[in-house]
Amino acid sequence: MPHNHQIKQTVQFPELTTILKEQSENALFDILQENVKDNDTYCRELINKILKLPYAKLPDFFSHHCDFTTNPIKWLNKFEKLISDNEALFSSSTNQGRMIKCYTIIESKRKEIELTGYKHTVAKLPMQYVNAECEERYFSFKETKNRVDELQDYTQKIMFLTKEKFDYEQASIDFINPKLPDYSNQCQKEIDQIQHLNRLTNEFSVEQMNKNKNGIPFNKLKINCNINQLVDIFYQLHRELFTDGKPIIDGNINDIVAVLVNSFVDKDGRELSPETVKTMLTPSKTDKRPKPHKRIDIDKML
Repeated sequence: MPHNHQIKQTVQFPELTTILKEQSENALFDILQENVKDNDTYCRELINKILKLPYAKLPDFFSHHCDFTTNPIKWLNKFEKLISDNEALFSSSTNQGRMIKCYTIIESKRKEIELTGYKHTVAKLPMQYVNAECEERYFSFKETKNRVDELQDYTQKIMFLTKEKFDYEQASIDFINPKLPDYSNQCQKEIDQIQHLNRLTNEFSVEQMNKNKNGIPFNKLKINCNINQLVDIFYQLHRELFTDGKPIIDGNINDIVAVLVNSFVDKDGRELSPETVKTMLTPSKTDKRPKPHKRIDIDKML
């Protein structure tokens, strides 16, 4: 069997169930973000997986990827179409049986999901990321933190975290993961951090306004690219590019956050979130900055 199969047609998936290499715990099933440049590459990786996996592992493969998507039925429908559009790859007698088995698994998995009525409100994560479970839902601070980082508005962040904290405290918990911190405490710490950052940013803004009250008045500039692309430019200048051994932009990360939120609005004219900008500037948060093919490479411009 060839190492890689050239698919004839691709299907646009609403979600790519990829994972960072350092987070991968199942090399047999996982599709690494580093190997996926776009939707077409993702389609090729899926087809290669189901053509190479042992028959007995195919049901677990589909279940594994359903756990990573917020709408598993839609994902399964797209995968079914991908197989259908590339039936020529299953032309051998051996692979025809494999294709039929995949169709059977997809249909069975769809019925399973429909019958359970989505026991959880969103895609189920691997258990190591689940803090606790009750009959209605599960609580994962990893997932909650990702959701908070996506929200732009300070009030929305606080209200969302507060609701999560109250939901957990009022739920009848069936399972608690002893390896993870208490979910309620994590939510409260995140609330405290967001409030503290917001207070510091406001204080800094007032201080700067007082210092520059005789300066030239200006309106905030609009960003027409993705926010993370602009923030990544400052990240490069602060963390990656140097002159005489010093960063091209040298300063405290909170000052850089303040400069960005006080100078720019997004393409819809909305204010930038200090917490979101700070997250994008954090070295370990590579997933929050642009992927290589979308990155504005400042080094090439200097």
